[in-house]
Amino acid sequence: MTETNNLNSTIQNLSRRELRDLVRTQLQMLLEAGDLQGAKSILVPVQPADIAEAIEGLPEAMHALAFRLLSKDEAIEVYEYLDYSVQERLIEELKSQEVCDIVDQMSPDDRARLFDELPAKVVNRLLEQLSPAERQATAQLLGYEADTAGRIMTLELISLKENLTVSQALERIRNLANASEMIYYLYVMDAARRLTGIVSLRELVTSQPEQIIGEIMTRDVVFVYTDTDQEEVARLIQRYDFLAVPVVDREQLLVGIVTVDDVIDILQQETTEDIYALGGGVQSGGDNYFQMNLLEIARKRVVWLLVLLVTNTVTGTIIKSQEDILAKVVTLTAFIPLLTGTGGNVGAQSSTVVIRGMNTDEIRSRGALQVISREAIAGALLGGMLGAIATVWAYFLQGRLEVAIAVGTSLVAISILASISGSALPFLFRYLRLDPALMSAPFITTAVDVVGVLIYFNLARIILKL
Repeated sequence: MTETNNLNSTIQNLSRRELRDLVRTQLQMLLEAGDLQGAKSILVPVQPADIAEAIEGLPEAMHALAFRLLSKDEAIEVYEYLDYSVQERLIEELKSQEVCDIVDQMSPDDRARLFDELPAKVVNRLLEQLSPAERQATAQLLGYEADTAGRIMTLELISLKENLTVSQALERIRNLANASEMIYYLYVMDAARRLTGIVSLRELVTSQPEQIIGEIMTRDVVFVYTDTDQEEVARLIQRYDFLAVPVVDREQLLVGIVTVDDVIDILQQETTEDIYALGGGVQSGGDNYFQMNLLEIARKRVVWLLVLLVTNTVTGTIIKSQEDILAKVVTLTAFIPLLTGTGGNVGAQSSTVVIRGMNTDEIRSRGALQVISREAIAGALLGGMLGAIATVWAYFLQGRLEVAIAVGTSLVAISILASISGSALPFLFRYLRLDPALMSAPFITTAVDVVGVLIYFNLARIILKL
C-alpha cells in the first residue's frame, strides 16, 4: 500500500506523456502479478482520458481485465475515450449486461459513432437492449447520412422560450444541467420549435432577474443544417471560435447541437486520413493505424506500390530506348536518380500545400489557375536555385560542361513540371469527386518520372548536339 501511495504522489508531478507511460507500465506489472487491488488503486487519481490511453497500451489480453477495475461511472467516461477497435473488443469480451449499462449511458453522438464501427448484428443487439429514450435518440442520429452534422450532433441541449424571465431561465438550467452536454449556450425557440435566437450563460448571469429572454438574446444566429458536411461544420466552429453550433432541419426546427470536442475529433480524423493518403496511399477509415491488422495494412498499401512499380517499368523502358545517347555519353545515367528524386519532392511539396489549402479553405478565394500559376513560378525559382547548384556539382563530378548544363537545365524544367503537376492534380481530382490526398501522390510520381526523363534526354541531345 505504501508503494501505491508513493506512486500516487509521483503522478502529480509528471507530464501527460510521462503519466501515461508510468500508469501503463505499473498497471501491466500489477496485473501480471495478480495484484488487482493495487492496480485499481493507481487508477484513482488518473483522469479518464489518461486511463484510456494506458489501457490501449496494454497487451490485448489485459484490456478487459483492466477495464473491469473501474467503477461504473468511471468506466462510462473512460469507454468514450477509447479507440474504436478497443471499444469493439471490449464489447466482445465483457458480459452483455456490463456492455448495455455502459452503452446506454454514453452520449447519443458518441454512441452513434461507436455503432458506425460495429458489425450490423452487434448494433441491432445493442439497440434492442437500450432504454426506449436512448434507442430513439440513437436511431434518430443513425438516420442521417454519415459525415454530416446530423450524424455527429448531440440531442442533449437546453432550450428556452422568449417570454421566460432571466430568473426562470436560470432555474431551468439548474434543473436540466445534468441532462445537457452544453450549458454555456442556450437556444431560444418559438412554439413550433423553430430556432429564433441564442443567449449565453454569461449574458444570463449578468442580466437583471426580471428581464425577458427575448430582450437580451441574439437573433442573428449562425447555424448549420442536418445535411451539412461535418468538415464544413468544423471549419465554421473554428472560424467563429464557437463552443457549439446549433443544427436545424430544412424547416428551421432545432434538432441538436455540434460541440467543439466533436469538431476536434473530426479535424484530427480528417487530418490523419490526409496524412496517411499523402504518405503512401493508405486509407485508415478512422481506425488507429498501429492497431490495424498487418494483412489489411499490406493490402491497402500494395495497390499504390504496384502503380509505382508499373511507373518505374515505363521509366526503365524510356531509358532503354535512349541507348544510343547513353552509349556515347554514359555519364548521363548517373544523374537520372537526382533529377527524378528532386522532381518528386518538389511535386509532393506543391500538392501538400494545395491539399492543405483545400481542407482549410485558404484557397477558396483564389481560382485554380491562380494557384497553379503561383506554384509554377515557385517551381521556376526553386529550379533555378537547384539547377545552378546541380550544374556546378555535375561539372565537379564529371568534368564536362555540356553534361553539367544538361543536368542543370533539366532540373529547372522538371521542377516547373513537378510544381504544375503537384498543384493541378488535386484540383482535377476534386473536380472528378475523387480524394485529392489519396490520388495525387502516385500520379505526381508518374508524371515527374516519365516526362522528366524524356525532358532530360531531349535537352541532352540538343545541348550535346547528338
